[in-house]
Amino acid sequence: MKVHFIGIGGIGVSALAKYYLAKGHEVSGCDLVSSETTDQLKKMGVKIRIGKPDAACPAGAEKIIYSPAVQKDSLKIESASWRRKLKIPTLSYPQALGELTKKHFTIAVAGTHGKSTTTAMIGLLLTKAGFDPTVIMGTKLKEFGDSNCRVGKSKYLVIEADEHFASFLNYRPQLAVLTSVEADHLDYYKNLKNLLKAFRTFVSHAPLIVGNKDDKNIRNILKGKTGVTWFSLKEQRAEKLRGILQVPGEHNVANALAALATSTTLCIPKRVGLSVLSQYRGSWRRFEIFPAFVKTSAGKRLPYTLVSDYGHHPTEIAATVQAARAKWPTFAKASAGKPKKKIWLVFQPHQYARTYFLWNDFVKVLSHLPVDKLILTDIYDVAGRENEQIEKRVSSKKLAETIKNSVLYISTLKEVERYLRKNLRGGEAVIVMGAGNIYERLTLRLTRERRKEKMNS
Repeated sequence: MKVHFIGIGGIGVSALAKYYLAKGHEVSGCDLVSSETTDQLKKMGVKIRIGKPDAACPAGAEKIIYSPAVQKDSLKIESASWRRKLKIPTLSYPQALGELTKKHFTIAVAGTHGKSTTTAMIGLLLTKAGFDPTVIMGTKLKEFGDSNCRVGKSKYLVIEADEHFASFLNYRPQLAVLTSVEADHLDYYKNLKNLLKAFRTFVSHAPLIVGNKDDKNIRNILKGKTGVTWFSLKEQRAEKLRGILQVPGEHNVANALAALATSTTLCIPKRVGLSVLSQYRGSWRRFEIFPAFVKTSAGKRLPYTLVSDYGHHPTEIAATVQAARAKWPTFAKASAGKPKKKIWLVFQPHQYARTYFLWNDFVKVLSHLPVDKLILTDIYDVAGRENEQIEKRVSSKKLAETIKNSVLYISTLKEVERYLRKNLRGGEAVIVMGAGNIYERLTLRLTRERRKEKMNS
C-alpha cells in the first residue's frame, strides 16, 4: 500500500511512517521545513517534499495520514480535495494510531509530564524481557537505533498517548499508564476540569491501569476504579531505583516506578525490571548530555557541558533544573565526589497560549531557579494554535521583567548563540530547553564541531 504523510517531520507522525515502512508499505510525505527527522527518513528511502503544500497527489496514494498540528488550510489542499476526487482514506495521526491499538495488546502511557521517558523505559524493558514489542513514542532511543519506532513481531504495542486535542481518546489500550496530570493545553481544554474529564474517558477504555499514587489529580481520576496498580515515591522500590538509575532527578525515579509497575502487571520478574532500568541511559532531548566547547580568539578550546531538554511546562523546568543541581551541586553546597558546575539555563517558551494561561506558574518557577544565569528568548509561535489577542498580552520580554530572579532577555536564538560563544569560560553546564525550534537553531549549532569530530574519528 502507498501511504502519504502530511507533517511527516513531527515526532509522532514520523514514528508511524517508520512503522508503515518496516511493514513493507511504500511511504511518502511532506513538511514545511526539513529537519533531522526528515533527513533520517530520506535515508530510509522515504520520498519527502519540503515546502508549502500544493495540490499534487502522489501517484497511486492509497491512504493519507496527517498531523493534527498541520494547519487546516493545508489540509483543505492536501487532504480534503484528494479525498473528494480520489476517495482516498484520510486519517489524522491519532486516528491511524488508534487503528493499530485495536489490533494489539496496547500499553498506552499518558500524562502531562513523563510520557516519553516512561514509554521509552517500558519499551526497552519489554524488549529486554523478550516480549518483542512494537514501540511508537515521542523521543528516540539509542537502543532502538536512534529511532522513535521499534517494530516487533509480537502482539504487544507500547505507545505514547498525547492528551492534546484529546488525541488519546482514539486509543483502545489494554493497559493505561498515568504518570502525572496537571493543567496544560488550556487553549484547548479551557480549564482543569475538562482535562480531568478527558483523562477519565481515556482510562475507561482500559481494563488494566497503572497510576501515580502521589498525584492528587490521578487519584481523583481513578477514584472507584478497579484493576489499578499504584506506584509511589514513598515505596521501598523508589530507594532502590535512586541508587541504580543513571538518569538524574526524582521525576525519573517516578518514571522508572511507572515502568516497573507496568512490568509487574505483565508478570515480568522484579529483578529483570530493575536490571533493565539500571542500564537505561536516557533518550533524545530528555536531559540529553553533549560535550561541547567554545573557541577563544587565541584558538584555545574551552569545554563545557550542554544539556538538551524538551521541557516547556513550569513543572518540567523545575524538575530538570533540580536534577541538574543534584548532579552538579553549587560550589557552596558541593558534596564529596560530585563535580561542581555553574549552571546556565536558556529557555524558549513554547506557545503564547501556554505562556498566558500558566503565566503565574512560569513567574513563580523562574523566579526561584537555582541557576547561575537565566536567559529567556522569544516565545515560539505555534502555527495554527495561537490567538491574536493573547499574543498581544504576553512576551518573553514581559516575562523577564516580571520574574524576580536575575534574568537576561535575548530575543533571537542567533543572538543567544553569539552571547554564549562570547561569554562562556569553560566548565559550565548549559541547559538548552524548549519544545520549539531551539533544538535545531541552537543545540545542533552549539554541538556541531564536536559532532563533526566524532564523525571523522
